[in-house]
Amino acid sequence: MKNLSILLFMCSLCLLGHVFSAGIRIGNELKNKKLLWMRCYSKDDVIGPKIIPIGGHSINYFGTNFWSTTRFMCTLRQGPNYRHHQSFTAFKLYSASDAGGLWDWRAREDGIYLKIRPERHVD
Repeated sequence: MKNLSILLFMCSLCLLGHVFSAGIRIGNELKNKKLLWMRCYSKDDVIGPKIIPIGGHSINYFGTNFWSTTRFMCTLRQGPNYRHHQSFTAFKLYSASDAGGLWDWRAREDGIYLKIRPERHVD
């Protein structure tokens, strides 16, 4: 009976990771028809590289880990020559009760802006 209880507990933890996931959205709001190159990575995953057209965006959802240490770093490069670039922490959990939500990044001429949305994505 004890082993069954442990098994059920572990299965429930795995299922929670699929129900409460987090995500990164990166939008290209640059002017003058500039493309946006993006690449993001965590300890276990890589997103991209991708080219985002003007007015376009890229959304990527992922599960968070049990220890609440999920973190994604991103690099954005501004076209057409991609010389201007910025690297930053695009996603980070702050506590065990933090489910993540959607971190909505917008690349503009004067900077990169963030709006955290508490939405949950169900796979």
